[in-house]
Amino acid sequence: MHNEILTIFDEGGNRTGTAPREEVHRLGHWHETFHCWFISKDQEIPYIYLQLRSEQKQDYAGLLDITAAGHLLANETVEDGTREVHEELGLELSFEDLIPLGTIPYSMRKENLIDNERAHVFVYNNPYRLEDFQLQKEEVTGIVKAKFSDLRRFWQGEIHCLQVNGFQIDAHGHRITIEQDVDKTHFVPHEVSYYTRIIEGIEAIFLKSAVVTEDK
Repeated sequence: MHNEILTIFDEGGNRTGTAPREEVHRLGHWHETFHCWFISKDQEIPYIYLQLRSEQKQDYAGLLDITAAGHLLANETVEDGTREVHEELGLELSFEDLIPLGTIPYSMRKENLIDNERAHVFVYNNPYRLEDFQLQKEEVTGIVKAKFSDLRRFWQGEIHCLQVNGFQIDAHGHRITIEQDVDKTHFVPHEVSYYTRIIEGIEAIFLKSAVVTEDK
């Protein structure tokens, strides 16, 4: 995975070449990623889905993150990003079913990692039940849902804990139910401005049309 070749860009979004993933993160080259957020309605209440990253991940292990996401390789288009959903969640999606939220540039930094992303962000109106998710254990160890209104209040600082419900795969491969309150330390530290853009984009979708349907 760390020998993947990625397209790199300058701060203006102009392509400047390609580089191995390790170099991209070490030197902080801008590069492309694919983000897909799942939403649904249950009894007319909108929900948003979060993945629980595997404890085997090198970065941000065991933290809550985007429903499905990953790097776009140098030979891939944005449409190829749907492979991340299939690989991580075991679900087949058509690119035509995704609702674009645009390209969001943002940065995350920690020791030995400068992650400058041009994230192509999409929303998916999820018809699948939690039982339908087949997780790639090396990448994802669980899926949870939260009320969208609570997520908005959470990232706006109105509440400090967020209730999530879903499942996690234990060391023996069994699904165990998750019902807990989490705080910001449980999340991958994307910039707050990123979460704000996602929330505003999804709210615009809710206001424009009834795109969110109840789970099967």
